[in-house]
Amino acid sequence: MTTEELQAIFALDCEARYEYFLDLAGEEREVWILINSEEHFLKLHAEDQGGFEYLPIWPSAAFAEAYAADDSDLAAKSIPLPQFLNRWLPGLDKDDIEVGVFPGLDKSVWITEPTELEKDLRDELSRF
Repeated sequence: MTTEELQAIFALDCEARYEYFLDLAGEEREVWILINSEEHFLKLHAEDQGGFEYLPIWPSAAFAEAYAADDSDLAAKSIPLPQFLNRWLPGLDKDDIEVGVFPGLDKSVWITEPTELEKDLRDELSRF
């Protein structure tokens, strides 16, 4: 993917990036997170709406790496979609951690509950 294509997709609004995420994650059967040198996954804190934590995820390594470009301690890590659906999402739900789907370079992000994302991903997978 060229830099121009990457920038064009990042320029989409949150809802359009969410739809793009569902399409690509369904096709590629994986999601991407960022981890630090100690293998801890990146978790962000949102101050609005009383504050909550969320796990940012991306549909490919290129988007995750572009988001983390200013932080040399972060690296993209793939999670196979079945593992994400069966282990990660239930764990996030249990720990009251939301999911930030496809954060943009401007830090805009589509926040959803793990159960809602699971439903949307399973709906997407049923199309294939």
